[in-house]
Formats: sequence, C-alpha cells, structure tokens
Amino acid sequence: MRRLERRAIMCLMLAAVLFLGIVVFSWRFVTRGGKWASFYGNTQVYTDGVISRGSVCDRNGILLASCTEDGIVYVDDTTLRKATAHAVGDPGGNIPYGAVNYFKDELIGYDLLNGTYDASRDGKSIQLTIDAEANRTAYNYLSYYDAGLIGVFNYKTGEIVCMVSTPAVDPAYYDDVDPDSAVYYNNFIQATLTPGSTFKLVTAAAAIETLDMEDYSFDCDGYNEYGGDAFRCVAYHGEEDFYDALANSCNGAFGEITRTVGAGTMKKYVNQFGLTSPVDIDGIQTAKGSFSFPGDDDVALSWAGIGQGEDLVNPCAMMVYVGAIANDGEAVAPRLLKRTGIFRRRSGKSLGHYLDAGTAAELRKMMKNNVESSYGAGNFPELDIYAKSGTAEVGYGETSWFVGFIDDEAHPYAFVCWVDGGYGGAAACGPIVRATLYTLIENN
Repeated sequence: MRRLERRAIMCLMLAAVLFLGIVVFSWRFVTRGGKWASFYGNTQVYTDGVISRGSVCDRNGILLASCTEDGIVYVDDTTLRKATAHAVGDPGGNIPYGAVNYFKDELIGYDLLNGTYDASRDGKSIQLTIDAEANRTAYNYLSYYDAGLIGVFNYKTGEIVCMVSTPAVDPAYYDDVDPDSAVYYNNFIQATLTPGSTFKLVTAAAAIETLDMEDYSFDCDGYNEYGGDAFRCVAYHGEEDFYDALANSCNGAFGEITRTVGAGTMKKYVNQFGLTSPVDIDGIQTAKGSFSFPGDDDVALSWAGIGQGEDLVNPCAMMVYVGAIANDGEAVAPRLLKRTGIFRRRSGKSLGHYLDAGTAAELRKMMKNNVESSYGAGNFPELDIYAKSGTAEVGYGETSWFVGFIDDEAHPYAFVCWVDGGYGGAAACGPIVRATLYTLIENN
C-alpha cells in the first residue's frame, strides 16, 4: 500500500512539473513568440542576415524604408534618411532601437495563430508616429551643432511626433561607418545629460507642494555667495519673488529654495516624477537618470537643486515630466508605433499623476511668465508656448536646453530640445523648437 502511495505521489509531482512547464512555455510563447520568430537564423524572413520583409512609413504614410530580399531600400532623399535614421534603423543593427531592428516581429507580420506565414511574402507595413517632414526640419537646424536632439510628443495620446538625434548616419551607406561611431547613438533614448536650469521646474514643483511660496523673496546680487561658493547669475536681479526667480533662472534663489525643501524631499520628487526610472516606449527602455542630494553638504545640495552637480536626466523622461505639467499633472507614456483600427486609442496610457493639478496649474503660469518676461512671446508668433530654458556647465564647456509645451487643443505637444554648445537655451534651441512645431501643426 505504501509503495502505491509513493508512486501516486511521484506521478502527481511529475504531473505538476509538466503542468508548470506548459504554463511557463505558454506564457513565454505569448510574450516572446515574436522575438523567437524574428531570430536572425530564420531564413524565411532574412537574407544574408538582413530582414527581408516589411516596410516602415511615417504617420502620414510617407514610405521611409522597404525590407526586400535585395536589402533594405530607403527613401531617396539623403536629408530625410538622416533625419529619420534613429527612428527607422540601419541594416547592420548598429541603431538598436530603430524600427527595422527593434520591431522585427511587427515587420514580418508575426501573429500567434499563423506565426510568420504570409502568402504575399511582403510582410507588414508598420506606421510610426513620427512626422518625417518635422524630423527633416529639426535635422536641418540641429546639423549646425556637433550634437543635439529634439523630441516632441502629444501629451494626451503619447504619440512621439518628432524624434531627431545628431550626429546621424545615412543608413543607406552604413557599412562605410565605424560601428562605434556616435552617429548611431540616439541621444533622446540612450543619453543622460546634465539638465542645467531646466531642472528648476522640478525644484519649483517640490517647493510649491511643500512650502508656502506666496510671499517668497530673494535679493540677488549676481554673485550669491553661500558656504564659500558663488552661485553666479548672468546679471544682478535685485529683489525677486518666486515667479521672477524662475523667469530670471536665479541660481542663488533656487539654491536657497533647495536647501529649504531639503535633500530627502528632493529625492522623493525626482523619483515621483519618473526621472530616475527608464521610460518605456513600446518596449524600448530609455536610460534612467541619476541624482545626488547630500543631506550633509548644503553647497552640493544647492548645486543639485539648480540642475548641476551630479544631476543627470534622460531627455525623454524630461519631456514626459513637462507633458505632465501641461496635462493637469497626469503623465502619459510615449509611443512610436501608430495604432489604427480597433487598436486606436483616443488617449494614451496613463503613468499616473506626477503632480497635483493645482501644482501643475501654478507651474504653467510660471512657465508662461518665463516666455513673456524672458524669452519673448514675439519670438514664437501664433504659438501659445510655455517653457523653461537651461544652460548646463559640463567638463568641456556648455550645453543648451529648452523644454516646454504649447496649449493647443488640436496640437497638444510637449517638447525637449538640447544642443552641445549654443549661446543660451532659448536663443539656441528656441528657433529649432519653433520651426519644428510649425511643421507639425501644418502637417497634422
């Protein structure tokens, strides 16, 4: 009898292991079947190691690349190839997050029922959310700098309508370029950069939610010495309130605000605003930012609060945060694949409320005041723009930032722009943002 019991228990254990194995396999098949099917050894969908099925077009149907048995055929326009290279990808796979490399299962037309079966052998045409002409406009401006980027997304739906990183490769001639070259690097997705004064939008939000800023005042002498360090400003600002401090990008004022907010609270808010986590873009994981807010060093804490010190932010994460300010505090996940038919969504996937709606409203007023009192609303005709500029000091010089959004019901776009060098955030990046937004509004 005992022998029968032991055998029965062993059979049940084997059945349980078998069942668990089936469950695990089924789960992996559902979640990773597309990756298995698009493995480069599958000669049904590859020729000489290059995907031979599918095509990529922009949001307006402009064909950007066709994957054929003779190789990937790109659009004839050289500038357009470079402007969309980081979104489309290269045949050698040196741009890991380009569509022809990352969305292979979509290109080959894989589905759970039929696998890679395709009677036409043409694969699937996938549509990206980017506007190719807006990318061209942005690239033409960015190409004047050694390196740069711009990202624009719809802060209601999450669609990334423009994504350009420079320098950029011509993917039609990728085999002439060193695989380790910077032209393959997507600054928008892969980089973490010193944010400079754009980070004051984070410090300002923390102050609004934890301090009483209504009667705040700071006397800026342009030098603003504290603890033996000088938190210099570009000019003598004199007596400032909270709005003036942000519009003037006063380092002395925001150093003081940071010290009052405190290290622990600053750590809490960079985490709450998604700046220390990767952003998920249709499965693509961006780099995650890193910050140091020492509780025992007020000088280092001050530098961190004004976007210097050891602060590093991913540009896409900053764009999502600014989009949350525009969207009553609610952050929306960005995406690159345009969904159609029954998969089309009127609104994007919510990442939750980064900010209280009242805090977001206050920041919007402050960002509008920045434009009107510092950047010049006349520099952005017909655009209801809200923004913050920044200049970051890095080891070899300075970089320029401009982040913000436009309040336009038909075109709810938030943006981030960065260039290596320049001559002030709004002056260097403002024209790039303005021209790109004009193109987007005209085309969409």
